[in-house]
Amino acid sequence: MNHLPLIIKREYLTKVRNKSFVIMTFVSPLIMIALIAVVSYLSQLNNDKKRTISILDESGFVSDVFENTENTTYIKLKGINLDDAKISVKEQEHYGLLYIGNGNVDAISNSVKFFSEDSPSLTVISSLENKLEQKLKDTKLIANGLDKEEINASRTNINISQESFSGEKSSKIDNILKLAFGGIAGYLLFMFIIIYGNMIMRSVIEEKTSRIIEIIISSVKPVQLMMGKIIGTSLAGVTQFVIWAILGSIMMVVLSLIFNIDLMSAQTQQQEIMQQAIQSPGIENEIKLAFESFRNLPMINLVIAFIFFFIGGYLLYSSLYAAIGAAVDNETDTQQFMLPILMPLILAVYVGIFTVIEDPHGTVSTVFSFIPFTSPVVMLMRIPFGVPLWQQGLSLVILIGTFTFTVWFAAKIYRVGILMYGKKPTYKELFKWLKY
Repeated sequence: MNHLPLIIKREYLTKVRNKSFVIMTFVSPLIMIALIAVVSYLSQLNNDKKRTISILDESGFVSDVFENTENTTYIKLKGINLDDAKISVKEQEHYGLLYIGNGNVDAISNSVKFFSEDSPSLTVISSLENKLEQKLKDTKLIANGLDKEEINASRTNINISQESFSGEKSSKIDNILKLAFGGIAGYLLFMFIIIYGNMIMRSVIEEKTSRIIEIIISSVKPVQLMMGKIIGTSLAGVTQFVIWAILGSIMMVVLSLIFNIDLMSAQTQQQEIMQQAIQSPGIENEIKLAFESFRNLPMINLVIAFIFFFIGGYLLYSSLYAAIGAAVDNETDTQQFMLPILMPLILAVYVGIFTVIEDPHGTVSTVFSFIPFTSPVVMLMRIPFGVPLWQQGLSLVILIGTFTFTVWFAAKIYRVGILMYGKKPTYKELFKWLKY
């Protein structure tokens, strides 16, 4: 008799009714939103920080380039030497003192110093350097008898248009969008396997140590019990993820309205610079190309492939987690078996990040997209770059075939391991169990 549906139902209800599961399902979004809120609030405080910077320009060339902004006030010091300026700035507790020595343009470049009580912000120093560099460059051009406006007008920006032989246009942002989709898909699979694979393993260990398994196994086949645990726990995980998404979205909106915290835009000076750049005409074309690239993504192919590779990859690794849980008596003993399982998954992430973006159709990327222990991540990262359907199908068939073999392999260990107590098995003993 097939008891698989009953086992799935039992595992699912056992998980979702567990107190720790219920608590973490509702507390985790609160913790995450609170963390985001704190970071956003602290970022706003940092952006609202008022800075006063004193400027001692002995050259008289560059002090006029510093104009006050909303958060930064520049005070120009005159008729005072450097030592007295340091004392004055320190007594008034200003953010710092920018000193520009006397001399010609070349000498000024080597005499600029910034004095402060604490280590200054990298953003502030970069902003000061950019202002000084632009001013000194313009001064040199004028000193050499060159027209700055004519030089600026003669500059040309090159933006190489990308187009396939079939006429499909793309851009540099196109590759970023494709990599982002693949990276998010691979990361979700990685986290799902780690979180809920461990949950399956712990479930097997708990039943094994409580001796309940001896009663269950008398009427249920080990392979059915293992598959029921995997599928039931997976459904519980999906339920938890859906609740997290819904609660997280609601709480973000409520928190933004109540505390007036913009969780989605923790503005920094760097982001403000980016926003200014986006307003320039040259960036407008890039944005249009980015939207066009997004529309050109094979979304149907991506969604279908994500579902199948996600499920296949999760079931493949979950069966191994179940086998580990059956082979040991406590979580401490699982450490010797975890590394061989996690290594292919970690390797897949690194191959996807460092190889697929450079050469998505190269030998390394292609080979690892067919290896079943890495294909769920690598293939998902390759598909946005255009992978033939026959390669996707072949990779999926290999994945399903390997999963079938892994289930048989894990069931062999599971069948013997769930009834073994008080002894930590070695790899040699695990291979012996396969013959039983």
